[in-house]
Amino acid sequence: MEPTLALLAETVTDPAGLLPARQQMALSLGWHIILACFGVAFPAIIFVAHWRGVYRDSATGLRLAQRWAKVSAVLFAIGAVSGTVLSFEMGLLWPGLMGRFGDVLGLAFALEGLSFFVEAIFIGIYLYGWGRMPARLHLLMLVPMTVAGVVGTFCVISVNAWMNAPAGFRIVDGEVTDVDPWAAMFNDIAVPQFFHMWLAAYMVVGFAVAGVYAVGMLRGRRDEHHRVGFIIPFAFASVAAVIQPFAGHVLGTDLVDRQPAKLAAFELATTTESPSPLRIGGVLVDGEVKGAVDIPVLGSVIARGSLTEPVPGLDTIPPENWPPVNIVHWSFQTMVGIGTLLALAVVLFWFLRWRRRDLLERTWFLRFVAVTGPLAVVALEAGWVATEVGRQPWTVYGILRTTDAAGPNSYGVWWLLGTTAVVYTAMTIGAVVVLRSMARRWREGEEDLPSPYAPAPRVGHQPDVEGPRP
Repeated sequence: MEPTLALLAETVTDPAGLLPARQQMALSLGWHIILACFGVAFPAIIFVAHWRGVYRDSATGLRLAQRWAKVSAVLFAIGAVSGTVLSFEMGLLWPGLMGRFGDVLGLAFALEGLSFFVEAIFIGIYLYGWGRMPARLHLLMLVPMTVAGVVGTFCVISVNAWMNAPAGFRIVDGEVTDVDPWAAMFNDIAVPQFFHMWLAAYMVVGFAVAGVYAVGMLRGRRDEHHRVGFIIPFAFASVAAVIQPFAGHVLGTDLVDRQPAKLAAFELATTTESPSPLRIGGVLVDGEVKGAVDIPVLGSVIARGSLTEPVPGLDTIPPENWPPVNIVHWSFQTMVGIGTLLALAVVLFWFLRWRRRDLLERTWFLRFVAVTGPLAVVALEAGWVATEVGRQPWTVYGILRTTDAAGPNSYGVWWLLGTTAVVYTAMTIGAVVVLRSMARRWREGEEDLPSPYAPAPRVGHQPDVEGPRP
């Protein structure tokens, strides 16, 4: 396959469906990706808590696993709605993409759907298996949940990676031929891009869950339940946060050859300088960089692994192929800045813990951890903005422009956007209300949390909340 700009003629005006389609996808993807993180990372975190309960005879571990599983079920149910919406949106909003490349991408979407069903099945088995299955067998139900989350995520990320590095087909006389869906799914950057997202999921979930228990400790609840509830997800988040900068660097090492315009926007490089500085902050105004702080040579070191190799500037790229530079630059720097902060924080925590100094006794640290979850979410969203907006004006890089991927009509799409915003707002409020209600009843000692439609318990009957029996 040889991408060429001549494959599609440039349009004079944007199609009417382009703006609402972009807004709809931004809302749907930005909202769903947070829930998807819990489907990817939460099962493994629950597994560790349940393992402690089974193999270390820890009632705290079992209680945490049971509670987290119920939280996971609520989030999974809501994520199923938003994920289903996304499945329809790909064809509805981007007919130029799916109509032309549907055969190339179909396998990845099919496998992602199968993974979703596998995860749903084992979530149900795990939830209803408490007290009904042997302890070790019940614990193992979390394994296929974890694997299904990983496989499903890889399939979806591989589609996005394919848009950045198209493979698995040829274009002959304007027609897509010689389709190889496996080559498309395992394109050149599918694995590193998946790994980057996989680590991000553990950062989001680990910091978010640890933050909940940090808030509890700030309110005086410093019992074993809160300390174990903090340390398990925080450990997962710590490993991910330390590895993530290296994973991101590996992913970006070939940007100079693969997507030079995106790299130039990341670095806010208007001209090619040798060596290139690391440019922190700043905005591009009328072709000039204003308000930036330059650190000499470091741009070449980070982006090119060299003391002299330059970062190609925007002056080497036709202006019609530039992405929205300021958005891409600030999104990238937001992601890197937050990621660096979180990595340094976890290194400090574990270093001091090794030196027998416990930061969990420090109010300032607990307050910081309380906001690490939202910070991780901001970094996640900023990273996706940098990736997606940085690829513009292409949907399939070098092959299909976004203006040619969108539909020609806008009326129905605007209605869809408004409806989606209302529904997602309602689901968000509903999720918050349900989770807060669950937390309140758990604090009051109510572990079973029966459905309001269930029969009233018999007088003198005590529900089994001690976990699975061996």
